[in-house]
Amino acid sequence: MRFLMLCLVGLLTACQSHTVLPPPAPIAPQGRDHADLGVIRELATGRTLTPQQLVERLAVAPRVLVGEQHDNPDHHAVQLWLLRELAVQRPQGSLLLEMLNPNQQAGVDAAQAATRAGQPPADLFKALAWQANWDWGLYGALVTYAVRQPYPLLSANLDRAQIMQIYKQRPVLEGKASTTQQVQATLLEDIRESHCNMLPDSQMPAMLAVQQQRDRRMAERLLAAPTPAVLLAGAFHVRKDLGVPLHLADLGKPDGNAVLILAEVGKTVSAERADYVWYTAAQPEQDHCAKLRR
Repeated sequence: MRFLMLCLVGLLTACQSHTVLPPPAPIAPQGRDHADLGVIRELATGRTLTPQQLVERLAVAPRVLVGEQHDNPDHHAVQLWLLRELAVQRPQGSLLLEMLNPNQQAGVDAAQAATRAGQPPADLFKALAWQANWDWGLYGALVTYAVRQPYPLLSANLDRAQIMQIYKQRPVLEGKASTTQQVQATLLEDIRESHCNMLPDSQMPAMLAVQQQRDRRMAERLLAAPTPAVLLAGAFHVRKDLGVPLHLADLGKPDGNAVLILAEVGKTVSAERADYVWYTAAQPEQDHCAKLRR
C-alpha cells in the first residue's frame, strides 16, 4: 500500500510538471560564438539555470518584470516564448506593456473583444493606433499573440499630454526607496548620457521627474492588474536599484516581484539590478550621438 501511495504521488507530481519547449534560436547577428550566449543566471547565487528552471521560478511570482533592449529581435522572441511557457505552468492574469499608452487602451480592449468574438481586426497595427516609434516588425508577433489571449493586455506608460504636464510642473514623488540621493543621481547621469550630454542643466530636473513618474505609473498599473502579471519594458525601467521595483516598495509591495533582464552578451548585470539575467546575441553597435551632432 505504501509503495502504491508513493507511486500515485509520483504520478501526480509528474502530471503537474510541464517540460518547456526549446527557446528560440539567435536572430541578432553578433555574439553567436560568445561563451555566455543563451546562459541564464540566477544572480543572487550565481547559479546557471535551464530555461525550465527559470520558467518554474517565474511562474510562482505574482509580478514578473522583464527588461529588454528595444531594438534587439532576440529579446522579443524570448518574451513571446516566455509568455507561452508561463501560460502552460499557470493561468496568466495580465500582460502590461511600456509600449502602450492609456489613450490606446480602448482600442486594445476593442481588438481583444473582437478577436474573442471571432472577428479579429484586419489591420491590428491600425486598430491599436500603434506608435511608429516602436518598430512593429519587432513587436508585431508578440502583440498579435497577446491580443488573442483570454487575459487583458494593458497599457503601462503615460500619455504624451501627461508627460508634458509633468515636464511643466513637476509633481512631488512620495516614498523612501525611489527618492534617495543615490537613485536620483544615477538616473540623472543616465539621462544625461542617453541624451549625448546635449541637454542643458536647466532641463535635467524635469527629465528626471518624467522618468520617475513613468516608473511610478508602471508600478501602479502592475498593482492594479490581475495577477499573475507580466510587465515588458526597457531594461532600465525594471532595474531593482533604480526603477519600477523601488516604486513597488514605496507603494507597499516590496515582495512578490521577480526581475528578469534580457542582456546582450558581453554586458554585465549584477544582483543589485535584477534577480535573473538571460544573455542573448547582440545587435551591431550604433553611435546615436553622432547623428545628433551632425
